[in-house]
Amino acid sequence: MKMTMHIDDGLLARVLAATGAKTKTKAIDLALREMDRRTELIRLTREGLGLSPDELAATIDPAYDLEAARLQETPVFYGRKPRARG
Repeated sequence: MKMTMHIDDGLLARVLAATGAKTKTKAIDLALREMDRRTELIRLTREGLGLSPDELAATIDPAYDLEAARLQETPVFYGRKPRARG
């Protein structure tokens, strides 16, 4: 959809730099998608999954190693330069 918008130049420049987007349109699209993702996470956090704390704890495999999973994960970069993992 094509539209005219008044966007703060400094804010747009920061979003372009942060995302590595090549165009203003792509930067705005990424920013909108991120806001939508965060809103959905907040909604899920507030509403929960309908599980009691005990039920939720039972859904996690006791042998699950989050740190090992993170190290095996293939990093995804959204237009930014990769950062060293510490």
